[in-house]
Amino acid sequence: MISHNMTWISYPSKNWVFSSPEEIEAFIASQNIISRLMHCYIAFFVPTGLIAGICILIIFIKNYLQLKAIENLLLHFTISNIIMIFFSFTVIPRPDYLKATYFTCKILSFFFNLSYFNSQHLLILMLLIILLEKFPPRSALSKATQSPILCVGFVLIYAFCLSLTETVLLGTDNSHLETYCQLDPLFAWPEYEIIKLTFGFGIPSFLQIVCFTVLFAKEASAEAPALQLRIRTYLAVVPISITIFICRLFYSVMILFRTTFKLQKSIGTPKNELTMNIAEIVLFCESCASLVFVLCFHKPCKDEILKVIQKCKKENTTNNHLEIPVTSMNHESGSQ
Repeated sequence: MISHNMTWISYPSKNWVFSSPEEIEAFIASQNIISRLMHCYIAFFVPTGLIAGICILIIFIKNYLQLKAIENLLLHFTISNIIMIFFSFTVIPRPDYLKATYFTCKILSFFFNLSYFNSQHLLILMLLIILLEKFPPRSALSKATQSPILCVGFVLIYAFCLSLTETVLLGTDNSHLETYCQLDPLFAWPEYEIIKLTFGFGIPSFLQIVCFTVLFAKEASAEAPALQLRIRTYLAVVPISITIFICRLFYSVMILFRTTFKLQKSIGTPKNELTMNIAEIVLFCESCASLVFVLCFHKPCKDEILKVIQKCKKENTTNNHLEIPVTSMNHESGSQ
């Protein structure tokens, strides 16, 4: 493992020496790409994700007393993803970076990681609840998962411990100095990325695969229709799981590449930096997409939205019917 003194590291775009006009053109092109991706994300994904998240919150809070255990987890999952979207505003300066002190950057990183780990493990808990519905409710694990406060509390404590560990691995040097800040800071020790890869993607993804494997095995059993009904009820979990896996796989691979550069005492190239920035935006797009999937596929949310649409259609139809007699009366009075 290399020395924990990370003062030597910097972004390639800030210190790269260009040896040919072609390299300069490639650099400008990469800067344009990340800038356009950022504008697309802010213009389309952020409003869509926030609107979906607000709608979900309104629906769940309105029916809070009737929420099942898994819907309580979906409520907290929604809150975590909304927080992630707000943290994504740090990409607005791209292709440049947010300027902040090392201390401020560490604080931002802590709360970002708290939401990152929290949303991932809430999803695993939701899959576990769907799976445990197949087993007798008298089992200790089944009873524990039916307590929303216990489930959310456990996940929050676990996510808090992981986030605190990650913050410690950012070091304590230069706290008052200003730096270029990402939510996963460039100046983090190599262990930071390794722990994030292991506990933020590797282990959770393995648990998701295990849960889905057991669910599909149960679906092939004699009582498959009952399980299919439950899966349709919680259909949002399937696209969310797939989206999280794909987006976080890409992000985790880029994080791993960044670690290898640190171990080699290399800052990489502008192309590597571009890919890492793209992976960061893809990660934030996942939070927006997850909220849209909850709104569109989770049955109570979908039913509530359909009710609102039908109500609006009825009101428009009623208003149109009321306007016709008034218009005809005006024509009659004019003819007289």
